[in-house]
Amino acid sequence: MGNDRSGTGAETVSGPGYALLLAAGPAGRQRLMDAAAALPQLAAVPPAALLGTPGGASVVQLVDPADPQTVLTHLRTAAAHPGPVLVHLAGQLTLDAKQRLPHLALARTTPRTARYTALPWHWLAAELGRRPSGSTVVVADLVADETAWPPLRAAGPSGLAAGLTLYGTVAPAPPKRGAPPKRGMATPDYSRAFAGLLRGAAERPPLALLHQRAAMEAGLGSGPELLLDGAGPDEAYPAPDAAPGPEAAGWAGQTGPAGAAGSAGSAGAAGPVAVTTPRMPPGPPESFLSADPRPAPPSPRPPQPTHAPVPPPPRRAPVADPLAATHAAIFEAANSGRHSEAASMAAAWEQEALRTAGPRSDEAIHWLEVRADLSRIAGDPARACELWLAVADARLGNGEPVGHPEVEGAVDRAHHQWQFVQDRARAGALAPPLMELRSRVPGRKPGALEAVRRRAELLRAPARTR
Repeated sequence: MGNDRSGTGAETVSGPGYALLLAAGPAGRQRLMDAAAALPQLAAVPPAALLGTPGGASVVQLVDPADPQTVLTHLRTAAAHPGPVLVHLAGQLTLDAKQRLPHLALARTTPRTARYTALPWHWLAAELGRRPSGSTVVVADLVADETAWPPLRAAGPSGLAAGLTLYGTVAPAPPKRGAPPKRGMATPDYSRAFAGLLRGAAERPPLALLHQRAAMEAGLGSGPELLLDGAGPDEAYPAPDAAPGPEAAGWAGQTGPAGAAGSAGSAGAAGPVAVTTPRMPPGPPESFLSADPRPAPPSPRPPQPTHAPVPPPPRRAPVADPLAATHAAIFEAANSGRHSEAASMAAAWEQEALRTAGPRSDEAIHWLEVRADLSRIAGDPARACELWLAVADARLGNGEPVGHPEVEGAVDRAHHQWQFVQDRARAGALAPPLMELRSRVPGRKPGALEAVRRRAELLRAPARTR
């Protein structure tokens, strides 16, 4: 599947990259977003920075295509590229009238013709989902019309993320105002913030951090919009045919146990779930002095080091808290190996925290911590490292001092997980943000920053062959 669980982009595949920048929407009054406004600033980003590939990249722009087969051809070209691939989508989602499946509206799309004139979302997922793991990222800046928003809102991010590493945002259509009522047109603020951050960065940061900062700069997270954070469940989609048939997949979030809507609902129920303290497998940092760029994988229960302080555990809701049953259900699923189900439940609760309390609230940061620990339990240290970096970044952004135990604990956990990232490209991509945070938050153990630098140097050196 084309899922990059590290969230660092497409660094797990070497060579020049390929970016497809697609801006689409129906003509006339049916258009809900000025999608084409996203492209000038994205096109101004150096291709190597856009893809995170030092070897450069090819960038193709597709503006207001009219035929879904034309878009499919471009997607197949991208899917066949041997190097890293990024697909950026700006536009609007609609449902076809017959099967009620999500489609990306194109120039000739109308509410009655979407089945034949719009791009079925499962075509996109099927083409890109065949690519090697970690090689493909989709960034979306979308508006959902009146037909698409209610089921998508119910399904949550997993309604679109199945089979894809998907970052971005989906918002409901702008409201109608005035007399007679006229609808305003949404602007691609997320895309503009995303491009601006890339242009100002010396190196492309991990996509989870880039996504978080772009959402904040665009003022997202406190409204009704959905934030797509790259953590979709691994669900397969059918291959695209000439036209979508009855066998086409439905909304991922409504068709299986891993869907965010169903899982979150069951987790929130007080009756079926016992209120117990969730199991939190230990994750203390080991020595930061190892310079080996290929450490052995962690054991299920790593030994507690006697020479290093153990960071405080992330904050968890007490048993009496209403969310205790939710935490118990999430970690029971994770510890039973149902990692997609656990991730979907946590993502749904994070979305709720973002909407009700804001992106830098204690509630939102708490769910980032939960997702980081779930990634560790799932055996994905790169993703766990990235999320702990995001936690530390958010806490520092809130003004918490560098010596605060929660800040130090987040950086220590990011460092600890980074030591177990065996893929050299992924570890190398995470090294710069980790070094930047380590320079600000050195922690209680001497030599942590120098240990990161030494390993980063080894990772930049050519791999030795035996």
